[in-house]
Amino acid sequence: MNYHKSLIAAGVALAICTAGAQAQTFRFAAEAPAADSQVKAAEHMNELLAEKSGGDLALRIFPGGTLGNAQAVITGTRGNTVDMFVTGTSNISGLKPEMGMLDIPFLFQDSDHAYRVLDGEVGRELLDQLDDVGLKGLAFWENGWRQITTKDRIVSTPADLAGMKIRTTGAPVHIRAFELLGSNPVPMPIGELYTALEMGTVTAQEHPLGVFMSSKFYEVQDNITLSRHAYSPLVVAMSKTKFDALSPEHQQMLLDAAVETAAFQRQLNSDALAGQVEELRAMGKTVSEDFVQEPFVAATAPVREGFIAEFGGAEKLEAIDALRD
Repeated sequence: MNYHKSLIAAGVALAICTAGAQAQTFRFAAEAPAADSQVKAAEHMNELLAEKSGGDLALRIFPGGTLGNAQAVITGTRGNTVDMFVTGTSNISGLKPEMGMLDIPFLFQDSDHAYRVLDGEVGRELLDQLDDVGLKGLAFWENGWRQITTKDRIVSTPADLAGMKIRTTGAPVHIRAFELLGSNPVPMPIGELYTALEMGTVTAQEHPLGVFMSSKFYEVQDNITLSRHAYSPLVVAMSKTKFDALSPEHQQMLLDAAVETAAFQRQLNSDALAGQVEELRAMGKTVSEDFVQEPFVAATAPVREGFIAEFGGAEKLEAIDALRD
């Protein structure tokens, strides 16, 4: 009897080991810290993959830039040393300039407008452009609405930004927008930003509030202006070589899990926003919700015109406008 029990136990253990050996694990890179919603989204996607694939597919998540900054990870994924990543569209626009249109200031009317675009035909066309640079675009997640924070002032008019050194992404449309507003934009990786703010290399920055909180920038910034001057999508992409090597069933599971996770993360961000504002005020920070966009819209209007002149995309931008309410 004991002998037979031992055989059964050994068989179960072998089955588990065999299943584990067959499971394919993808290294998933994120620059954001572990507390950020994009990392929580990756964890959720991993759970969905486990359910959909019966344990055949899994993610191993590397938050906080542990696999390198955005450009290093994108290069690594194209070269098959990293499997998958989530990053801002601004980091992809060097490879596919049309992707940069999503970062044009005041492009989106509201979150629902952004979701209609990103989850629709325009979004899929932009993701599919990544195929010819060695990447497979899976879905758009959300960095969120960008807000301006400073060390010493609330921003109410473009004049408040005059001469200010502000950290921006490397997206040409972000840099140009803040030049038009009279400030001195300084692109740098997010991993360097806290120290730059602390040392005064830059005195302001603009990120979605979730990133501001998870990166603890509130420790070195006292004034938060809820400007919503641009909506920042995130691209979830993986090595096209590794995607193409999967069965059609597993490919579809990855695509479905990434898209379903987008809705999860968006809700996570929406639920957190009010609490984040309250938390900042409880810290003694100044939070302004009275931002008047019109003067900023007028000042940055040439950004769109310049984008079309340099990169094209007029038809897609018109399609985006057509999806406004």
